[in-house]
Amino acid sequence: MMKEIPVEKNQEYIIDIIDETNEGMGVGKIEGYTVFVDGALLGEKVRIKIVKVLTSYSYGKLLEVIEKSPYRTQPQCPMIKRCGGCQLQHIDYEGQLQYKTRIVKNALERIGRLKDILIHDTIGMKEPWYYRNKAQFPVQEKDGKLLIGFFAPRTHEVVNIDKCLIQDKVSDEVLKILRNFITKHDISIYDENTGKGLIRHIMIRKGYKTGEVMVCIIINGERISYQDELVDTLKKNIDGLKTVVLNVNKKMTNVIMGEKNKVLYGEGYIYDYIGDFKFKISPLSFFQVNPVQTEVLYNKALEYANLTGEETVIDAYCGIGTISLFMSQKAKYVYGVEVVGQAIEDARENARINGVTNVEFILGESETVIPKLYEQGIKADVIVVDPPRKGCDEKLLETIINMAPKRIVYVSCNPATLARDLKYMVSNGYEVKEVQPVDQFPQTVHVESIILMTYCGSKGK
Repeated sequence: MMKEIPVEKNQEYIIDIIDETNEGMGVGKIEGYTVFVDGALLGEKVRIKIVKVLTSYSYGKLLEVIEKSPYRTQPQCPMIKRCGGCQLQHIDYEGQLQYKTRIVKNALERIGRLKDILIHDTIGMKEPWYYRNKAQFPVQEKDGKLLIGFFAPRTHEVVNIDKCLIQDKVSDEVLKILRNFITKHDISIYDENTGKGLIRHIMIRKGYKTGEVMVCIIINGERISYQDELVDTLKKNIDGLKTVVLNVNKKMTNVIMGEKNKVLYGEGYIYDYIGDFKFKISPLSFFQVNPVQTEVLYNKALEYANLTGEETVIDAYCGIGTISLFMSQKAKYVYGVEVVGQAIEDARENARINGVTNVEFILGESETVIPKLYEQGIKADVIVVDPPRKGCDEKLLETIINMAPKRIVYVSCNPATLARDLKYMVSNGYEVKEVQPVDQFPQTVHVESIILMTYCGSKGK
């Protein structure tokens, strides 16, 4: 017999928040039945209204905080409830860092079944605002009004934004110019339902150390009217402007960027540094959006690799070669593997720019290329993995186990898939030595972690 659900929709309840989710929601219980409450913090007592009821859990709307967390604070952004880009602005920064440490710890314990692991406190930023060096703004028209901003949570409706507190301030100035330009010349806006209209997205990048600015307009066409006027206006008003690019995307797709770029001004790219390494950044390049914390992350990766100059390193999911180049400082030789062709081209160019000769970048899936390297007799002393959110392919993990490198350095952007992969590695002869969370994305729920594993020599340790 199914147990009766102890709550009713639209009824109010008072609950204690005893847990939290990876998405920043508070979790409470009513007679053992789970209630998720957006905006409620661990340790709070809150009054809620049930807005959605399902068999094993429900969602409650926060009406009142009866007993407040000491970390609760007033969000600084007036658009916080509509935009959804920053999920943690109602928590002060120390509280955010503690939350992220708990998220990593909970994932490793609950999913990975890993107990008594050394998990350090999350490394935060001195200035956790205006840190993003890349902004992508969807453009829409609704009821004759131009909208440029971010998608509202779980929708494709753009929330109009004049100012963003986590993007570099240059973004606000560029958007102001582009709003005026589009309105003045009545330039059409792309409609994702019909596939008609010109302007789709606006992307802005800024070199943190160089100050160089790129403005990229993604269009459903080949050209934009009055483009010389646009370039002149941007040059006069945007300090550090180095290039203006049109990116052509004529496909009816949610993918933001097309494959073709047309340079209106400059050379089509900017430069920036991570540590002492210089990187060429084009519109299609992947480059970490928080260079300050990326340097922290990569220095920790280099520390964990513990290189003496005699080691062979394989960097899986190497992207444009950022970690590979960091490893090259102390490794004998580094192989970087990446499936995206443009990224491999960028990686080779970045090695050339920096005069690094002890690296080789190989195009292909890590789970295919690395087994071939192993068959050729190339055995890594250290393997670095920095996979996408879905984690590592199991075939890659099997190859790593067969290679049995002394150390594995795992850089993760998803605690859940990290925990799954670590569980697999631990059952196959590796020991998790320590975990260092790093706050790459202040004000949001996302957390990066870097993990050191060492080979034990036998399974199940």
